[in-house]
Parts: sequence; structure tokens; C-alpha cells
Amino acid sequence: MSALMQTYARLPVTFSHGEGVYLYDTDGRRYLDGISGIAVNGLGHAHPAVTAAIREQADKLVHTSNLYRIELQEQLASALTAAAGMDSCFFGNSGAEANEAAIKLARLYGHQRGIDKPSIVVLEGAFHGRTLATLSATGNRKIQAGFEPLVAGFIRAPRNDEQALRHIAANNPGVVAFLAEPIQGEGGVNPLTPQYLQTAQELCRELDWLLILDEVQTGNGRTGTYFAYQGLDITPDVVTTAKGLGNGVPIGACLARGAAADVLGAGHHGSTYGGNPLVCAAGLAVVNTISQQGLCERARDMGQLIRDTLLNDPQVAPLIAEIRGSGLMLGIELRRDCGELVATALENGLLINVTAGNTIRLLPPLIISEPEALELAQGVARLIQGFG
Repeated sequence: MSALMQTYARLPVTFSHGEGVYLYDTDGRRYLDGISGIAVNGLGHAHPAVTAAIREQADKLVHTSNLYRIELQEQLASALTAAAGMDSCFFGNSGAEANEAAIKLARLYGHQRGIDKPSIVVLEGAFHGRTLATLSATGNRKIQAGFEPLVAGFIRAPRNDEQALRHIAANNPGVVAFLAEPIQGEGGVNPLTPQYLQTAQELCRELDWLLILDEVQTGNGRTGTYFAYQGLDITPDVVTTAKGLGNGVPIGACLARGAAADVLGAGHHGSTYGGNPLVCAAGLAVVNTISQQGLCERARDMGQLIRDTLLNDPQVAPLIAEIRGSGLMLGIELRRDCGELVATALENGLLINVTAGNTIRLLPPLIISEPEALELAQGVARLIQGFG
């Protein structure tokens, strides 16, 4: 019996090593990784730039704490804010921590404006993390159950309903921010429409709310631009990211611009490990590699190739209700629940994920080549055809 708490229903496989888009189990069997550690390994496995950065930094210094300046942290903050069009950055260890920082920032922003009980508008179907505050912001009753009382101060709105959002704005003077994922990942790969996001941005500007975008899953090149909002003509006040930023090393970031960049001051927030030299060396290697190797563009091209391969297959296309998403964040909705396909795929040397019951989620590494993308698409096509 494992000494681990049973918080995961783990699949019956253990991986020993990886290379590029492939993982190898302890028996030497190879698997095409179509999920990238849940959008984490954007540069694939054992990427030479990340490996070299970690090795070199581990030989020098791993941790000092944020009581002191950290040169690599400052370099990564500069690179990341430049990529995002933001002004300042706070580093934590995960996406949930990045979102916690954004929630605290929004609440302090409200208090600084004389609002005693600031509220944040969040969406049905959202996922922002599993800490108590981010769990409360999440729009999934199933994962909230049993952890009450939840944190107050969140107003739930239906996704892509502009009228409902305007109604909330008109009837809730204590709102200080709007928080949403540009594409809801755990909720089924559901994009927010450009029109809805434009409405949210207009309300934020009009009512002095903060526009906060959770790009934990969509950021770092995943959707075809460095951040998803950069392809949507949207400019948030705060953006959070993690997952693909460290390529497997735990790191999260909360970025802000304008007035939001100056809300958190000394003593307002902190993290013992956040932004230590080791993780920032890895993060800097990731940001530089995405830019230098044109991986945002590759994500767009390979995502389109996978989409076209599935929809142009006359035996498979009728079995698909819809393909949603952008770049290499794809949700293939089938016409019935398909959770069993995860185990079937594993048996066939393919790693996928199913979310929202009936949606195959694909999040392959951004470095995926055209032959590998075709291999992935054809493998998924065979799964769907056998299931249909």
C-alpha cells in the first residue's frame, strides 16, 4: 500500500525518462505525449536549454530567499513583462499561488478605494486552483463540495453572457475586478468570445474594475501567441501564468500594469521559495526558447494541422460534435462521455486527457514536429473511430 494520500486516481504506468514529445515507461515502452504534464512541458522532455540552465544554476546556488535581490529573478521578470506588455511581476510556485496573488491584489485595490467588502466577478465553468480562495473562485461545484465554508467575495456569472455581466455591474457597486480564463481548460476547453471579452474590458474601464486574466494554462505560447489575450485585442490589468513557464519546474507569476502594478507593496504578500535562482534559470530558458524558436507560430500551425486531420477524415468527423480551442490547446467534444478513452489511449502508446466528461483535451508540447502532430492526430482519430 502506498504511503501517498490517495488524492489522484493514477493510471497504471510509471515513466522513467523522456525525450522531446515522447515519454518512456519503466519497461522501455514509448508513448507520444499529447498532454504535456497538463500543459506544463511546452518544450517537451529533457529540453537541452532547460536542462543546461538547471544544471548550471544548481552548481552555483539554488535558494537564498526574497530577503535579498536575485539577479535571475529580475532578468526573468524583465523578459516576462516585456512578452506580456506588463509593468511588474510577483513570483510564486504554482498557478494557484499566482491566482491567489491576483485575488489579494484586487481586494487591496478595492480597500484602497474605500470599498469595505470588495467582490470579484468570476465565471461558471472556471477553474482557478485548489487553495481555498482559488477553489471559491472556481466554477465547479463538484470539486468545492466538502470544503465549505468557501471564501466569500465572488459573484458567479454565466460564460459569454454579456447581458448577465452588465446586470451584475449595474447591481453590485462593490465589484472591483473581473477574473476569467480566456479559454476555460478544465471546464472543457471553452473559449470566451472576443465580443464577451470586449464587453468585460469596456465595463472594467468604465467602472474602474481590474481586468484579470488567468493564463495559467493558455500562456507561454500554448494558444499561438505568447498570451491568449494578445490574439484577442484585449489588454488586461493583471495576468497570471504558471504551467508552461517552468517546463516542469514549479513556478508561477502574477503580472500587472498601470495602477495595478503598484498595489502590492512591502509586506503585503510574499513567498519563501517563489522566484528562487533555480526556477528562474529554468523560466528564463523557457521564455527565450519560445521566442527564439518561433514556438508560438508553430503552435498555431500544428494545432491547425491536428484540427484539419480530424475534421477531414470522413470516418471520424461525423463522430465529433465540435473542436474548440486555439493553437495547441484543443478540445475535441464527442457526442457522449468518453473518459474510458484515456486508458485505451495509454494501451496504444498515446497520452491524452478527457475533461468535462465528453471532451478529449490535447495539450502536446509546442516543439511538436509535423510528422509527430500527424501521428498524434491519427492516433486520436483511431481512438474516436473505435469508440464511435
